Amino acid sequence: MDEEILIPISLFAAIFGMVYLYFSTRNKERLALIEKGADASIFNIGKRSGSAWKVVVINIAFLLMGIGLGLFLANLLESTTNLDDNVIYPAMTFLMAGVGLYVGFTQTKKALDN
Repeated sequence: MDEEILIPISLFAAIFGMVYLYFSTRNKERLALIEKGADASIFNIGKRSGSAWKVVVINIAFLLMGIGLGLFLANLLESTTNLDDNVIYPAMTFLMAGVGLYVGFTQTKKALDN
């Protein structure tokens, strides 16, 4: 058997095994709780209707704004200083993308708390 085919097969088997283990364990836990007579509302803890798209949109928006601001600041720094453009563009892009993700995280917390 060719060695090149073993990698995709083993990757697929590992992913399938993890997904199968997750769902079968979850099912067994739920059946055990139902047998004990636990309230079914515990399965809905943490689920909010319609809030998942808000989280994604807010985080993507702030990430893209951070990347745009990082590129703008890198261009500004390159034109006003003698810093190397091969270093300043990735550095400012990643820095401002991280700031954008942090701001998106805090705004998401505020949006979900209301």
